[in-house]
Amino acid sequence: MAGLVPILLALLLAPLLLGVINRTKAFFAGRQGAPVWQPYHDLRRLLGKGAVYSRTTTWVFVAGPVVGLASVLAALSLLPLGGQPAFLSFTGDLVLMVCLLGLMRFVTVLAALDTGSSFEGMGASREVTFSALAEPPLFLALAILARKTGSLSLTGILGAIDHGLWLQAGPMLLLVATALFVIFLAENARIPVDDPNTHLELTMIHEVMVLDHSGPDFAMILYGAALKLWLLGALVVGILVPAGSPWYVGWPAAVGGLVLVAVLTGVVESTIARLRMHKVPQLLVGSLILALLAMVLGAR
Repeated sequence: MAGLVPILLALLLAPLLLGVINRTKAFFAGRQGAPVWQPYHDLRRLLGKGAVYSRTTTWVFVAGPVVGLASVLAALSLLPLGGQPAFLSFTGDLVLMVCLLGLMRFVTVLAALDTGSSFEGMGASREVTFSALAEPPLFLALAILARKTGSLSLTGILGAIDHGLWLQAGPMLLLVATALFVIFLAENARIPVDDPNTHLELTMIHEVMVLDHSGPDFAMILYGAALKLWLLGALVVGILVPAGSPWYVGWPAAVGGLVLVAVLTGVVESTIARLRMHKVPQLLVGSLILALLAMVLGAR
């Protein structure tokens, strides 16, 4: 039953991270901004509306949001939180988690292409291109952690990152966490890779793929994006917050760490401009270089 707690926390609190990011950006802009609960109101409003479908779309367009949400929910069942075990844990589950995130992206791209819109096809092409550059450093970072901890399970990996490991390999863990934070920004379509609030045709990546979705379908996409934000943020927090604490300390510390990651994301988006499209691959290659440096340090 304890393994259900990380899933329940994600289901309840994932949209809150989006509210924290927006509130942080409003603070830096000198505005009051929307309340942190605004994403919940947006989801409720969308669920109360009807969906509109183009005559050119097929069942692929309808299935995209459903399969995408199911994929990220399955990935959440593999994620430990606060040093406590995940709901499902087995050897090699870290590979399955990355594959489930890839499936979420794949069905979103298929749904965008199913509309027959060249505009959404442009966004799908950009999404696939940048994801191909983001997945190698993600796999490499997880492989480094697996080698250092001697486990091929996310529960074993994050459960082995304690104060002793930080004293032994602190620089390596810091480089891995930094590389994962860059991937966190890229995979969640945040600045400096993408701006989730933009409506400029030439700069949109993720948002352009979901323009034709509406009502409950769009609510599933937004909720799935919030859960993905929580999942990748929890990987960063799992490295930076050492395990070994009891559940009544580990879970609040993990949730607090995720809120801090959301605040840091808002700070980054408020202080850094969005990169030009041809600069994004350089950023992702930079995360790969950080992971390679961590591998070198870990091999010493």
